[in-house]
Order: sequence, then structure tokens, then C-alpha cells
Amino acid sequence: MALVHGAGWAESWQQSWDRLEETFMPDREFRIGALLDVVDVLACPTPRVLDLACGTGTITCRLLDRFPAARSIAVDVDPVLLMIASATFADDDRVRITQADLRDPGWVDALPEPQFDAVLTATALHWLPEETVERVYGDLARLVRPGGVVAHVEQMPLAELPRLGAGLAGLERERRAREQADGQATWDAWWDEAARDPALCSAAAQRQAVFETNYPTEEFSPPAQWHVAALSEAGFAEVGVVWRSGTGAVVAAIR
Repeated sequence: MALVHGAGWAESWQQSWDRLEETFMPDREFRIGALLDVVDVLACPTPRVLDLACGTGTITCRLLDRFPAARSIAVDVDPVLLMIASATFADDDRVRITQADLRDPGWVDALPEPQFDAVLTATALHWLPEETVERVYGDLARLVRPGGVVAHVEQMPLAELPRLGAGLAGLERERRAREQADGQATWDAWWDEAARDPALCSAAAQRQAVFETNYPTEEFSPPAQWHVAALSEAGFAEVGVVWRSGTGAVVAAIR
């Protein structure tokens, strides 16, 4: 992927993406920190990490800040986000950027390494239908070494607390509405701006071939119990919720 821009360009877009994501998840940094806590439990000074559905590479950025000797394979399908990630890590030999579509059962063939100590993913798998997430969890069971971990943070409704869960979800919607009323970029506005950037316009056009729209018409956001059951069925030995804030939760699993 040819880069026609410098570090300042990448940093600007990286920060813009982080701000956009934080309008939806004000506790985003805490979520990522919880993922990294799971990696910390491995007590491995040089973890090999798969940053699954990496976006612009925020998790990899935080990973390398906390574990400087880590290595990351950052995987996504989105050409725009991958271009920003490629520019962000252009001079960092600890990171390899890979394009792969989790909707394709053969996506693992695109990976440059066969096994990982940890797989981390944040607020991305809701783009996939239920049967695809189940299959991806099975794929991860073959990619994670014995004793390695998977940690996934996502919106996971509090199904066991219907009144409290609905109330907390309402509070989160109100916070997002206030952020956007204060002038924060909206989802569609961010993608429109990216398409106007000369360095991203070609990738934005390619993106239209990947996604019919900027987001799915129906998202898959089951409660945590669904993820625990699916990861257990995939062959993980110890699975459960290790962090929660409102309707956001981290489910982690040891292989």
C-alpha cells in the first residue's frame, strides 16, 4: 500500500478516529486498558498479539505503549482505516498490517503468522452476523496457543437486568447525543471527510466495494452470556466477563 503522506497526517487522522469512537464510548480507554490487563496476566514480556478488526490501530498503539517488546499483527478489511494504520506504523517493525475479511471463511490464510499469545478485538464484531461470529471464535481457538487468551470488548446488553439494563442504555444514548450536540463529528460526517482527503479518496472508493453502506442495517449485539457460551463451545477452557461498565463488557477466554 503506497503511502503519500507523513507521520503528521497519520497522527491527525488517528486522533480524529479516536475522538469519533469516544463519542460512542466515552469509557473507550478503560475498555482498551481492560483488554491489555488480560494480556498482562500472561506474564509474557514479548507477546504476539492479533489485533482483530484493528481499525486505525488504536489497540496496537496502546499495546506497544504498555508492552514495548510486543509484536502485533493488525487485521482489518476497511481500506480507509488500513491506510491510516499503515501510515501510523510505517516505521515500526513490531507491527504488520494485513487486510482480511472476517466474513470470508478463509481469512486466516492472509495472516503472516500461524499462532498468537493473545487476540484482542474492540467494538467490531457487531458488524458480523451471529453465525459468522461463531465461526470466527472457532478460528481463534486454532490461532491462539494453549494457555493464550482472547479478549473481546463490545456492547453486551444486561439481559439479566432488564430494567436496569434499559436504563443504563438510555443514559449512554443521552451522553452520545450531548457529545454530538456539542459539535463532535458524527459517524457519516467522519467518513464524508475521509472521502474528501486526496490521500484517502481512492481507499474510500474501494471501501464502497467492501461495504454497501457505512454500517450494517442490523447489528448483532447479544448479551455476554452468548459470547461466553460461543467461546466455550469453540474450545476455550476458561471463559467469562472480566470487566463491565454499563452495557459495555469484556469477555475473556483462556485456550
